[in-house]
Amino acid sequence: MNCLMNQRHNRAMRCLLAMCCSAVVALVALTSPFHEALADDDADRAREGVESGLYVPLEDIVRSARLRYPGRVVEVELDDDEYEIEILQEDGTKIELEYDARTGELLEADVDD
Repeated sequence: MNCLMNQRHNRAMRCLLAMCCSAVVALVALTSPFHEALADDDADRAREGVESGLYVPLEDIVRSARLRYPGRVVEVELDDDEYEIEILQEDGTKIELEYDARTGELLEADVDD
């Protein structure tokens, strides 16, 4: 009987530890600023484009994207003068947006359920 209780206690403690670790990972992921989702070379090109006046600041684009599609920004890329932004909504829906980096205009929105 005592052995059975120890096994249940150990199993419960492992489960609790796993849940705590998962919570920490989720907290870190949720609190990371969106600019960390932008690859280093894309970030450098975006920064140079904004400084030269060629591109709209990424903060403006992300603000617009999150107003249209609330959620967590999980990926940002700069590809051929277009910002590509991926947003994960609370219900698990993934939104992929393409913005013209020069004008800030939303070019395309793809919703994946």
